[in-house]
Amino acid sequence: MWKAIASNALTLLIVLMVAAAGLLAWGKAQYSAPGPLTEAICLRVDRGSSFSAVSRALETQGAVTDARIFRIGADYTDKAKGLKFGSYLVPAGASMVQIVDIITRGGQSTCGSEINFRIGVAGADVVLRELDAATNRYVEVVKFDPSIDAAPAEYLEAVADNAVRLRITLAEGVTSWQVLDSLKRADFLTGEVSGVPAEGTLAPDSYEVVKGASRAPLIAEMTERQERVLADLWASRADGLPYATPQEALIMASIVEKETGVPDERGQVASVFVNRLRQNMKLQTDPTVIYGVTKGQGVLGRGLRQSELRAATPWNTYVIDGLPPTPIANPGRDSIEAALNPDDTPFVFFVADGTGGHAFAVTLADHNANVAKWRQIEAERARQQPAPTGN
Repeated sequence: MWKAIASNALTLLIVLMVAAAGLLAWGKAQYSAPGPLTEAICLRVDRGSSFSAVSRALETQGAVTDARIFRIGADYTDKAKGLKFGSYLVPAGASMVQIVDIITRGGQSTCGSEINFRIGVAGADVVLRELDAATNRYVEVVKFDPSIDAAPAEYLEAVADNAVRLRITLAEGVTSWQVLDSLKRADFLTGEVSGVPAEGTLAPDSYEVVKGASRAPLIAEMTERQERVLADLWASRADGLPYATPQEALIMASIVEKETGVPDERGQVASVFVNRLRQNMKLQTDPTVIYGVTKGQGVLGRGLRQSELRAATPWNTYVIDGLPPTPIANPGRDSIEAALNPDDTPFVFFVADGTGGHAFAVTLADHNANVAKWRQIEAERARQQPAPTGN
């Protein structure tokens, strides 16, 4: 009798072990298999959320088939305690393994709403946009100019939400004064900055910030990025350039930045100014004259006067020899690269060609012919402008 009981117990134990092994194998398969989502969703994880709450939210949104398997799998892989707050894009068909990685990896949020405070050459604007998870494209919700517009209700609601991403973006060619003046209007930042940063020392780039961040450390980060870019590119510069220091290269890069908005032209424009320096020619570039007038404090908003072209300022390259004493804007990486590795050309002249780019020339005669063509284009455009109407 006891042998029968022992035999039955052993059989039952084996059956239970086989069943447990089967259940474990099934759970592992469920954890690793493609998930049920047919289209992407945006999952929001609030500060202080528990893994259990997130698991239930995922099950409710149809991202996982079983919240318990999701939690057990995360516990088994020691990732349940690594939950990071934010808004995350969960792609269609994502497995539980992939979702756990998404919400515990950290870093920048990948979906939800974003406020981008953009500082451009002509002014600043604030854009609130939201990611459409189904199309993986951002949709603009509202845009306004913080210097003249009252903040819209949509913006005020979004900026009060701690889950909204905040970003500061500097366009290439902005001046340090413009950056500092605009940052004062970023109402989600705090603190003062003593003095305008040196011209050219701020890296045009996109910077993710948190609400309440101080302006001074942000300026320091912009400066550090520009220093790294300049140091890296200076180390790989072309031979025989007419610059004694990285600062002189930065000055040239700022001139290139302001002279052309066509990326493919930067190397040619840089070659013109390098060739002029080598031939002891004056640089004669209008953006330097403009900087002498405005000191980088805003946009001139009109054409240069003949008196300004003749005025003796430290930056007027129609008057001074060589480079001006400082950069005239904050150049981006591509313009610094162009200044340090310019195209190899014989050009010493260029003028607008009517397409947004420039016509380059070696001789003064060819340059004068290009200038004449540009004058014809200007005259034709003026004729096509509608006549002003009276009141």
